[in-house]
Amino acid sequence: MASVTINNVRKSYGKTEVVHGVSLDIKDGAFVVLLGPSGCGKSTLLRVIAGLEPITSGDISIGGTVVNTLHPKDRNIAMVFQNYALYAHMTVYDNMAFSMQLKKLPKDEIKKKVDWAASILNLTPYLDRQPKQLSGGQRQRVAMGRAIVRDPAVFLFDEPLSNLDAKLRVQMRTEIKELHHKLSTTVVYVTHDQIEAMTMADTIVVLRDGVIEQVGKPLEIYDHPANLFVAEFIGSPSMNILSGEVASENGVPVVQSNGIALPLPMSAKVAAGQKVKFGVRPEHLRPTLGGAGFPAKVSVVEPTGPEIHIYADVGTQEICAITQERLELAPGADIRLVPELSRIHLFDPASGQIIGT
Repeated sequence: MASVTINNVRKSYGKTEVVHGVSLDIKDGAFVVLLGPSGCGKSTLLRVIAGLEPITSGDISIGGTVVNTLHPKDRNIAMVFQNYALYAHMTVYDNMAFSMQLKKLPKDEIKKKVDWAASILNLTPYLDRQPKQLSGGQRQRVAMGRAIVRDPAVFLFDEPLSNLDAKLRVQMRTEIKELHHKLSTTVVYVTHDQIEAMTMADTIVVLRDGVIEQVGKPLEIYDHPANLFVAEFIGSPSMNILSGEVASENGVPVVQSNGIALPLPMSAKVAAGQKVKFGVRPEHLRPTLGGAGFPAKVSVVEPTGPEIHIYADVGTQEICAITQERLELAPGADIRLVPELSRIHLFDPASGQIIGT
């Protein structure tokens, strides 16, 4: 096991800089997910940690040793890619043993390590098979087994579940998390899937355009986004964002948005006339058929089984509410939406930064 320290790392391709002075401390044994949309620099950052790409400036340390000039094989890391990259003509056993065979380790030591990794990954019955005889999930476990036997200080995962179907992705998320628990090895995991990040990570690093937007525990980032980008990127369906201006109604602060008054907590640190972005997550909006709340007109109703997603128009803006109540609603129906005041987020429209509530 080892910690990973990234200190003011920059990466350029020619005159184009894609990673802009990133600094990050990853603790020994942590499971850290680099999360962001395509092109945000997360895979590039992983590749410079691995040594597959040289950095333009800054330092990368693994286990307290600066590795800027070290070859990937000398960094004591193991990488699992989106593409399984297995040798088609070899058995599962030989695929997992190959790196140790190259090092000419004793056969009994190789067998012991392969059998150990296979038992952890439930691959023991498949050691004599070739990759073409395995499912996608089993092939990905072989790729993970090949990494495990090297006993690395750090595991690097580059979107390893992207080629799997939805059910297998859920299964593999659980297996990778269990594997981390058993091995207690430092993991740096890249994904654009925020559900993967939320369910697997100890710490999430949200990236955009080569810059870190926020670092924190999954629920910290979900409940307390630092800015508008994080608020909209984390969560599915994403946070509702309505544009408006702060006003006062009978001494109570509200946000006026297209003639509709959106309630605010009394503690909101805003002033009358201030332009804001009003944010509230779908599950923090309670739909009712009358009474309190602000008005909305239903456009689409999506039953998912455990809950119902209600998409509605608030003036000219669309909003989503999630409820477990079995409301009978049709497109065009008039409803009212009651937000949890303690769950409202306000953002500055110019900077996108959070405003205290």
